[in-house]
Amino acid sequence: MNELNVDTSTHSYSITIGDGIRHRLKDFITKKYSSILVITDDHVASLYLDDIIHALKGERIIPATIPSGEGSKSIEYYYKLQTIAMENQLDRQSLIIALGGGVVGDLAGFVAATFMRGIDYIQVPTTILAHDSSVGGKVAINHELGKNMIGNFYPPQAVVYDVHTVRSLPEHEIRSGYAELIKEAFIRDESFLKELLSINVQDVPNNQLIKHLYSGIQIKADIVEKDEKESSIRQFLNLGHTLAHALEAELGYGKITHGEAVAIGILFALQVSEDKFKPSLPYSAFYHWLKRNGYPLSLFNVEIKHLIKLMKLDKKATYKQVQMVLLRNIADPVVVELSDKELEFALQSFKKELNAT
Repeated sequence: MNELNVDTSTHSYSITIGDGIRHRLKDFITKKYSSILVITDDHVASLYLDDIIHALKGERIIPATIPSGEGSKSIEYYYKLQTIAMENQLDRQSLIIALGGGVVGDLAGFVAATFMRGIDYIQVPTTILAHDSSVGGKVAINHELGKNMIGNFYPPQAVVYDVHTVRSLPEHEIRSGYAELIKEAFIRDESFLKELLSINVQDVPNNQLIKHLYSGIQIKADIVEKDEKESSIRQFLNLGHTLAHALEAELGYGKITHGEAVAIGILFALQVSEDKFKPSLPYSAFYHWLKRNGYPLSLFNVEIKHLIKLMKLDKKATYKQVQMVLLRNIADPVVVELSDKELEFALQSFKKELNAT
């Protein structure tokens, strides 16, 4: 079992990573709560909800299940969950447990952040991708015009990460999670990046997966502690996300996983970085790693001008100018403002290159 702590402006919380620790969930709850609302999705519920209810034996448990997929991270399901909380008379001494991947974590966290102006919640991630979204306290729902546009900074009381749960993931979800690990390596750790670029993501043994998750979480936790509200270096964690969020909105939420979109966004960021700064980046090695691991690069067949409009809805955009995280070198990220003309040229070039392969 691996543990680390994250210090925030409101409180510190622990992140625990281990195999089978969902069965000991009660050990990680340090307060007495009047009720516990467990929010999960229909896929995860069928696999792990009973384990969580059994682990919390003796507590007043209210399970709430949403449909799996990005479409549930919406105002509709946010409102439904608030209604469930009210109908079951949750109060300020209640707890919410987010049992699931990034969608469940973001949605349940935002419900917790806003119910009665904020109650406690715990993240129990069940995907590799959620190693990133469950740490750092960013909670949100999507708007049809942009991803994560309605949200808050609201840290959990704890993150309890049972790696056993990720063994039930389909291939596209494993790809999705490893894209975020690659992102963290690009911005902070060249040796970690080299290790990740050498693997097949479908064949990672449990002990190596725990090591990878711990390394990724450690990078994010360190950045979050230094910049909780994303005023400086936390922006670097958005490497690949400016294009990824626009691509998800353009294709329709759920058509492509978040991490698969991020992978395409990172590849684009590497191309722009090489054009702008002329560094020696592993663009070719990363491209072949994506191909070898089945990332859907062919989906980048979109209308460029509309994509740019969507990129301008990114939270980093200022004065309607797109800002992207680029790399002056590995582990040397920078935020750069790009004109519409630069962006259109770069996207057309990128689209042409992907369509030619």
